[in-house]
Amino acid sequence: MRPPSPAAALPGVCSRGWPAPAKLNLFLHITGRRPDGYHELQTMFQLLDYGDELDFTLRADGCIRRLGSCNHAPPEQDLVVRAARLLQQTAGTTLGVDIRLNKRLPAGGGLGGGSSDAATTLVALNALWACGLDEAALQSLGLRLGADVPVFITGRSAWAEGVGERLQPVDLPTAWYAVVCPDAHLSTAALFQDPRLTRDCARMTISNFFAGDHGNVFEPVARQHEPAVDEAFRWLGRHGRARLTGSGACLFASFNSREAAVAALTGLPARWHGFVARGLNRSPLLDRLARLRSKAPGREA
Repeated sequence: MRPPSPAAALPGVCSRGWPAPAKLNLFLHITGRRPDGYHELQTMFQLLDYGDELDFTLRADGCIRRLGSCNHAPPEQDLVVRAARLLQQTAGTTLGVDIRLNKRLPAGGGLGGGSSDAATTLVALNALWACGLDEAALQSLGLRLGADVPVFITGRSAWAEGVGERLQPVDLPTAWYAVVCPDAHLSTAALFQDPRLTRDCARMTISNFFAGDHGNVFEPVARQHEPAVDEAFRWLGRHGRARLTGSGACLFASFNSREAAVAALTGLPARWHGFVARGLNRSPLLDRLARLRSKAPGREA
């Protein structure tokens, strides 16, 4: 192990306010299937200025716990706990942590909430535990937790290929998004197994994307699987071009101003959740990490 860096906190210190931003898939194509059974994808990840937030209180006893009153998955399924344990084992640290998650992003909505939480856990604890892993090593760990985790570790809006792990940062034009989360849950596994899913899209270039030649192959099957998703498409489509993010169930429309995005959500049905967010090219997680590194050790990190 490396010796603790100046940025490393001490047991008992609570390091607050670590952002776990949401993402949108501005398009999503399947171009084929790999020998291992995974699908080859092309997508554009857009980071948002809206998401979850995590606090970390370091422990000297090696114990890793999730705190809070929300319903947690069992530890073996909880991505935050799994991320912390994976890093602990990889780095060989004897430190532990209490993790408190302020959850705003819906589970299974296609916004990357669980993956972003896991990425923030890896990035934050790598610094707080003074593990010394570089970005490539963290991305490798993240990929073991989920295909979307690496983009949140990189912290840049990006063009992605493979299963989503081959990333090329892209500066996207400023946009505001109205996001609608209908009262619905879609099974990604079921959508991937649907025979109506298009799996042979022609490979695209970034230039094709900016020319508008794209879509999301999950949209038609998601709308057929879940009536609430179809209803939300028709509702949001009255205000702009409605698009699915990931495999759903959340969808979004883009606007040139915050005011226009807010107006689009006026009259949102009470049974649905919605929010307005600005697109980001750089994750606030990188700024939070930089602030930690700029401070000397103390009782508050």
